[in-house]
Amino acid sequence: MSRRWMKGGHGGTRAVCASKGIMGSCGALGWACWKTYLGRPETDESRELAMSHVGNGLYEAGHFEDALSVREAELSTLRRYQTSEVNFLSAQSNVAQTYIKLGKLNDACRLLRCVYSGHLKLQGEEHPKTLLAANNYATSLRDLGRFEDAKSVMRNMTSVAQRVLGGGDEVTLTMRVNYAQMVCNDANSTLKDLNMALDTLEEIEPTVRRVFGISHPFTAIVEQTLQYSRATLRARAISSLERSRS
Repeated sequence: MSRRWMKGGHGGTRAVCASKGIMGSCGALGWACWKTYLGRPETDESRELAMSHVGNGLYEAGHFEDALSVREAELSTLRRYQTSEVNFLSAQSNVAQTYIKLGKLNDACRLLRCVYSGHLKLQGEEHPKTLLAANNYATSLRDLGRFEDAKSVMRNMTSVAQRVLGGGDEVTLTMRVNYAQMVCNDANSTLKDLNMALDTLEEIEPTVRRVFGISHPFTAIVEQTLQYSRATLRARAISSLERSRS
């Protein structure tokens, strides 16, 4: 992404959009909005929205380096002028998701921790945005191999989600599935832990099929995780038995 774009010039943006072939609806809309609102003050809401559309278009087109440049510029603008803390947290989350796509997992985890803490302070632990932020932060900890920290966050907030949203809500189900995945991926999990994770997934699976349908992507994720959980438990049990015999 050119420095001309970073300073607000639209020529660099146009060159990126043209060279990358961003012709999707989101990219086209973002570029059209940016041309329209470029000359407005940085504090203008329409200009901010246009910048967000450009970043989203680049991200959805798979141009993550360029998307990161735009999203970091947007975050910098919001840091200087923003009036909505929720918008700032959303922009931080977008930057973090782009970091993940670029393999910058430590940077992503740092930002997602800020997002989670921000929502917790601003809206309390029972707000859906806080629960989603907790899920994203815990997942980033898992990706760094920090399973105990990840499970601690997920375990605490999943109980909140079940109480506030109910067991059939997608956020609650997602958190429970992610927690089961963390248990299966953690080499320090005991056979008891793995059995409990499997029990959770077997309990969830019929609910997911009923609520979302058999063709829904989330249903496929749950079924794949269930198969993985069974295979992990089987392999770990065999290994444990072999060690006891030696």
